[in-house]
Amino acid sequence: MKLVKSLLLGSVAGLAAVAGAQAADLPAKKAAPVEYVRVCSTYGAGFFYIPGTETCLRVGGRVRADYLYGQPLTRANDAFGFRARGRIQLDARTATAYGLLRTFVRFEITRSSGTPFGNPGNNGNIATSPNVAEAFVQFGGLTAGRVTSFFSNSDLPNQQMGTLRFDDAPDVDLLAYTFTFGNGFSASISVEDGLERRSVGFVPGGVAAVALTPAGQRAPDLVGNLKYAGTWGTAQLSGAVHQIRSNNLITNAAGITDFPDTEYGFAAAGTVSVNLPQLAPGDALWFAATYANGALAYLSGGNSSLSSSPFNVLGVSNLVLFADGFVNPISGDIKKSTGWSLAGGLRHFWTPQIRQNVFGSYMHVNFGKGASGITADGFRTGLDSFNEWRVGTNVFWQPVAGLDLGVEVMYARLDPRGRIAVPGGSTGSESAWEGRLRVQRDF
Repeated sequence: MKLVKSLLLGSVAGLAAVAGAQAADLPAKKAAPVEYVRVCSTYGAGFFYIPGTETCLRVGGRVRADYLYGQPLTRANDAFGFRARGRIQLDARTATAYGLLRTFVRFEITRSSGTPFGNPGNNGNIATSPNVAEAFVQFGGLTAGRVTSFFSNSDLPNQQMGTLRFDDAPDVDLLAYTFTFGNGFSASISVEDGLERRSVGFVPGGVAAVALTPAGQRAPDLVGNLKYAGTWGTAQLSGAVHQIRSNNLITNAAGITDFPDTEYGFAAAGTVSVNLPQLAPGDALWFAATYANGALAYLSGGNSSLSSSPFNVLGVSNLVLFADGFVNPISGDIKKSTGWSLAGGLRHFWTPQIRQNVFGSYMHVNFGKGASGITADGFRTGLDSFNEWRVGTNVFWQPVAGLDLGVEVMYARLDPRGRIAVPGGSTGSESAWEGRLRVQRDF
């Protein structure tokens, strides 16, 4: 029996050894390495490393719903407007030996209806507008693409929903370079698309002025700024040069038929904001002053029309547009318009979740001699100089991070130099008000 057991044990051991040797000869199947997404804290919350790269990416967006009441002054006007806006954006950043390389894309799609949002009344018109709001590359001090104009100070703490008369961070196509001096100081020079700032006003017959029909752009706008951004707030001085070319073929008093000579307008602005933590954390006061000569769109963030709410309901056809200038048929020259504006506001946090903004603006526009005339009835016609002021307030409640529930009311008044001739009669000073409800989620 002992002999049998020894033989059996030896056989089993031999088979195990052979099986082990054969198993060692088979290829081993290894699990694929798992590559986890890493958090990138270098540029703030929400960034992560794109797997396999050293590029940090943040995916974000916004959904905004606005409900606007605008005082209707004609039967054709809608009293209510509805707007839904969706935003998707990508922000990719990479540290290089030459400085930060950043690529940013922001897409927005807006669907709106009703006269208060600038859509024609009485025909049920609804507008949908897909838009590349921003798309730019930054490499060191270089910025190329579509981004906020360097004429504007995007660090101002203004949070009004409606329109005020200052350069409120419009996006334009540009090529710019920023010199950073340290301690919050910088200077920028920017070549920007002048078509974004073109303002052409309608001039009816019966006056000396001729509506300026714009010719093709031959030179972009040249913009520069000096800026400070620090713990106490921000301050900026801005300047811009804007080309005005006319395609009007004019025969002047001397009998010479030719196109008017090209003119150049300009704009200058100063902005400042001051943080007021002594009142409450997050409180701030801001102010903006702008002057324009032949470049009136810089008074209103690129808006070339007075039709921005609440004046889109007034129907004063002679005053619905700004105008960089007009053509004097006697001399054949372009006469530039001038204007200036003041705007400001205060932001106050009543609680960490409830904040209020109080704001206003005043604008004066002078079209100059020859831009308007007097009808047989004694009414003014043409491009008539005017003053405009706006004042408003809003309150936002942020129950959770990223969600804003807000209401706003704004009052505006338009004062032309005299009574303006319009179809079917005349109009003088006009006023309007609007109320707005907003629900907005940023992520």
